[in-house]
Formats: sequence, C-alpha cells, structure tokens
Amino acid sequence: FYSGWYWSATGERLVVYESRLELARIMLADFAPDVVGIAAQPFQLVGRGGGRLRRHVPDLLLVSVDGAVTVVDVKPASRLALPKVREVFDWTEGLCALRGWSFEAWCGADAQVLANVTFLAGFRRRSVVREELIGAVLAVAAQTVTVGEVERALLQRAPAALVRPVVCHLLWCARLSADMSRPIDQGTELTVVGGGT
Repeated sequence: FYSGWYWSATGERLVVYESRLELARIMLADFAPDVVGIAAQPFQLVGRGGGRLRRHVPDLLLVSVDGAVTVVDVKPASRLALPKVREVFDWTEGLCALRGWSFEAWCGADAQVLANVTFLAGFRRRSVVREELIGAVLAVAAQTVTVGEVERALLQRAPAALVRPVVCHLLWCARLSADMSRPIDQGTELTVVGGGT
C-alpha cells in the first residue's frame, strides 16, 4: 500500500489513492480526453450476494463525456483469480449492470504507455508552460513533425527548454497526439488533434 493525493486536471481537485496501482489508473483516467469525472472510493455497496450480506467500496468511479459510468476496482494481476476477489467483483459487476453502468477490474497497463503518461502528468497544469507559445507550437506541429523539429523551428522565439513543456502539455491535453507505446523524445512524431491550430 502507498496512499496519497493526486491533483486531477480533469476535475481540478485532489483525488485520493491507496496504492501505486490505483494511482496509475487515476492518472490514465485523468489523461483520457473522454473522461470528465473521477471519484475515488465513491460509495459503499451493501446487499446480499452468494447467500450472505456483502459490503464493498469500489476504488473508482469514472464518468465519460457521453454520460457513461464505469466503476473500477484495482487489483494486482496475481490476486484477480482468487475466489474471494472474483466473488466480490462478480457481485459488484452485477449491481453495476442493474444501473446501466460498466464495471472494470483493472490490474495494470503497458509499461511504456504508463511511463509516458506519468511523465506527461508533470505538465498537466497550464501554469507550468509558456502560454504564449501554445499557438506557435500547434502551428509548427500541424506539419506533422517531430518534437525535435518543433523545438528547432521555434528556436528563434524560445529555447527548447521552454518549448518542450508546451509540447508535453499539449500532448496531455490531447491537442497533440503521439505514439504512446514508444518513449517520448526528440524523434517522437506529433499530430495536431483535429488537424487545426
């Protein structure tokens, strides 16, 4: 267990987490452009299941832009097959289905994707970037160029040390996209989301 608070750009508020695995799922939800709401330990389920009274507090509740709700329980992969865990998750999934909600038992993500999202999370706050460079970065990136090419194209206007955070912020905000399965570096190809500036 490793608990703490994560500042979510999605809700512009702190979200509590109880483990590093839970923190990873929260960061991925915060990074997802279609997620508009994140709540940790959102409610307690109480009811009969498997012939006995059950109580369970799910780890997360995610709300999508289309209003869809997903209840998430986070567990290490090694524990997912345990009968007690499976019983609780099956019971929770059944209750969620009664409300028209989805249920997700989450045990991790691709290591490189998670490393990129963790890195980009450091740029989720707009206050860490030079806002006056946002338009210029988007204009240059519209040519479908690499991170390094954007930095070089704007060298007369600002050093790479100021341009790179803007690129990372725009990746976080989904105004730019890149292949998240590879490390983000100077050679990373960028695409402007929506094709415009």
